[in-house]
Amino acid sequence: MLEALVGLSVPPQVVAELQGRYLHDAANLWNEALQALQAGPGGTTVPHERLTDRRFAANDWSANPLSAFNAQLYLLNARTLMDMADRLDGDARTRQRVRFAVQQCIDAAAPSNYLALNPEVLRMAIDSKGESIANGVQHLLSDLRQGRLSQTDESLFQIGANVATSAGHVVFENPLFQLIEYAPLTPQIHERPLLIVPPCINKFYILDLQPENSLIRYAIEQGHRVFVMSWRNPDRSLAQLTWDEYIEDAAICAIGRVQEISGSEQINALGFCVGGTILCTALAVLAARGERPVASVTLLTTLLDFSDTGVLDVFIDEAMVRTRERTLGAGSPGGGNLLKGQELATTFSFLRPNDLVWNYVVNNYLKGQAPPPFDLLFWNSDSTNLPGPMFCWYLRNTYLENKLVQPGALHVCGEKIDLRTIKLPTYVYASREDHIVPWEAAYRNTQVLQGKIRYVLGASGHIAGVINPPAKGKRSHWVGAGAALPADSKRWLDAATEKPGSWWPDWAEWLKSQAGKMVAAPKSQGTRKYRCIEPAPGRYVKQRA
Repeated sequence: MLEALVGLSVPPQVVAELQGRYLHDAANLWNEALQALQAGPGGTTVPHERLTDRRFAANDWSANPLSAFNAQLYLLNARTLMDMADRLDGDARTRQRVRFAVQQCIDAAAPSNYLALNPEVLRMAIDSKGESIANGVQHLLSDLRQGRLSQTDESLFQIGANVATSAGHVVFENPLFQLIEYAPLTPQIHERPLLIVPPCINKFYILDLQPENSLIRYAIEQGHRVFVMSWRNPDRSLAQLTWDEYIEDAAICAIGRVQEISGSEQINALGFCVGGTILCTALAVLAARGERPVASVTLLTTLLDFSDTGVLDVFIDEAMVRTRERTLGAGSPGGGNLLKGQELATTFSFLRPNDLVWNYVVNNYLKGQAPPPFDLLFWNSDSTNLPGPMFCWYLRNTYLENKLVQPGALHVCGEKIDLRTIKLPTYVYASREDHIVPWEAAYRNTQVLQGKIRYVLGASGHIAGVINPPAKGKRSHWVGAGAALPADSKRWLDAATEKPGSWWPDWAEWLKSQAGKMVAAPKSQGTRKYRCIEPAPGRYVKQRA
């Protein structure tokens, strides 16, 4: 990073422009602050429209001339620094890294994050006679003991009791995953079952939080026989697992077990995030073997073409990947170490630090408020480990070298793979404000896969866009004009139609056309060969990192 910065500079004319604008704006702020101070208590206050940033939304900021000046000066400094970062000479990748680093510093430096500079926090401390400060210290000590920042009251949630409550049984397990079959909710079901492959970097129950926002339950209510992979949270005994084992012994294994248990020659499959990448890799391996056990694919916020992965690009280069390979990969001492779940969780949180870090620092520690109960944030804090060799293979061959979309560039499970051989009806969903899988990157899946593809774009982010039940009537989604899927994602969006509400009904209608005729629902889960091991959600999902 430092070597890259040596060659960067801001053009002199840009420096002069930014300096002139800064001095003009700073002088205006100073003059307004002096006028407000001279007016005294009850005099001039800063208009709220000047402090639209939600960190300074409380009246305490605008009513206090010094606090208002401090907030406005901070925002001016932040804008100027980001303008400088945006206008650096240099390659786009380095500019992106500098911009990310500057944004992290700016967010951390906000006056709202500090007790002495936050008038709202100071007022609360006075009003509560110091109780808010005492509570904040207790929250800080509690978080130090648990080793992470609390985003919700985790004591109010229990997996299997009030999250992940859909009824079913574990019908198969191996050291990598448990296979859950859910109980039907309709007297008849579609003959072709649905296998869901969730991301292995998170717990599967993001798709089954509460009955009213469970995508799993919704699919069951539509008459589908639903199976879900519940990944094991790896411990040191699994630290040497490879990408090939995740494909052969997990994804391909699960497909085969669902075929056997359901008696269906072909199944439908859904992959979410990294689960979609794993699923498509498995399908390419199976296609290379002349096997086509899957009839249709759904990909939710999934990357296949990693040529532009947005903000995550700032973390990944050759030096970083080599370091990971030395410390975590197969070449490390012991043949592999674990990537700890907390490290992943922290990385993802700092992609949106104001929302997922500093917001909780202020509320929990400075204001002394207990974080409210929120099922999604409980799930977000339930991190998972990853085997080092598997993680390093994924980093190098996708994010760094983008080999997954290069026909024949990779050998997986002994097969030379080509994603173009996945010639299946495919439903591709992306979220418009996704900072982990940018929607334009997910759109490139339409140019990689060869089957008949339906692309749908939802509002909101990586998780909130996906978990958007129809009954809530929230957000919107975009559908294309006809079957046209131009190479340019912007052209698709320009021609697309925005529709109110959830994308789930659109997907349900599409999946119905892929699921075959209706047959009588099974009276129990599993078979004589694959007997029920334990009730859903099983014990694997309850293992903490």
